[in-house]
Amino acid sequence: MITIKSSREIELMRVSGKITARTLTMLMKTVKAGMTTAEVDRLAEESIRSMGGVPTFIGYHGYAHTICASVNEEVVHGIPGSRVLKDGDLLSIDIGTTLNGYVSDSAVTIPIGNVSEAAERLMRVTQECLMLAIAQMQAGNRLGDIGHAVQAHAEGNGYGVVRQLVGHGIGTKMHEEPQVPNYGSPGHGTLLRPGLVLAIEPMITEGTYNVETLDDGWTVVTEDGKLAAHFEHTIAVTSEGPRILTLRDYAEHPDVHRYRPKEEQAA
Repeated sequence: MITIKSSREIELMRVSGKITARTLTMLMKTVKAGMTTAEVDRLAEESIRSMGGVPTFIGYHGYAHTICASVNEEVVHGIPGSRVLKDGDLLSIDIGTTLNGYVSDSAVTIPIGNVSEAAERLMRVTQECLMLAIAQMQAGNRLGDIGHAVQAHAEGNGYGVVRQLVGHGIGTKMHEEPQVPNYGSPGHGTLLRPGLVLAIEPMITEGTYNVETLDDGWTVVTEDGKLAAHFEHTIAVTSEGPRILTLRDYAEHPDVHRYRPKEEQAA
């Protein structure tokens, strides 16, 4: 069942989202080559708890960590551990915070040191896919408008759009109805109404959109071993348009502007 949030609930989610956003901003500034993904996870947990939040992912279906740390061909759900980040890697960080019973969820792919032009382009296009999708979160539009915006931009740039994994509704639980595919037909699907809150998360690949899950039961990788990127925000549909509840405050760390798409800078 789809739940519509009140203005009060959206504000509670915004406060949760601020913790998520501040933590991601800190990680974007801090993470570098030579760190392990377990160290990144520890920093994320310390940050969330220091602001009064609870890491949503810990204990979720048995998951034991604050973040998902997915490197290069890993699309999502990479488990933090002893892996050492190297110059040229792409690291996708997915993170959630629970505060006062409400959840926020966000993700970003960051370059470790100097990455290839191809990797930079993949990140840029994936960010653009997210912002184009958010622009479709207008009352009266349909769920298919969101997926179509992602699919058209990604495929128009020669990339794959993962089909097996989707965005989702969010609120008192991390995963609520409806599911939000990153592909679709405009004008089709669930009607978008004020108070609907969604986690939109394009997962875009350099090659095939087919993925597989590793033996650890969590880590999803591209079937062809090519790079993937993942960006996500929690957004509310309002009568004034979409409201990003996990918008990062780049004034705190101006040097991370390189990761921010122009559309988001104007938000």
